[in-house]
Amino acid sequence: MKDALIEGWTSIKNIKDPHVTEITEFAVDEHNTQLKGSLKLEEVVKGETQVISGINYKLVLQAKDGTADNSYEAVVWEKAWLKFRKLTSFTLVKG
Repeated sequence: MKDALIEGWTSIKNIKDPHVTEITEFAVDEHNTQLKGSLKLEEVVKGETQVISGINYKLVLQAKDGTADNSYEAVVWEKAWLKFRKLTSFTLVKG
């Protein structure tokens, strides 16, 4: 039972938390830097965390690219005590 808790995802109760916003902004900025994009964060829709040698944040967000408004799923790995963050995935959510 303990392993399931460690490996499982837990819903973020307050997606308006300033730290969640900071992580989401980091994800959008990293995505834009890597792909020379120009996405603008609109809002965080929902999120989950996973504890694995730090914390993974899986966030669904709305972002605008010019006139197109789409949903994306971003995963950011953070080790706060090392001031380490890495965008591990950023994908368009279909439908």
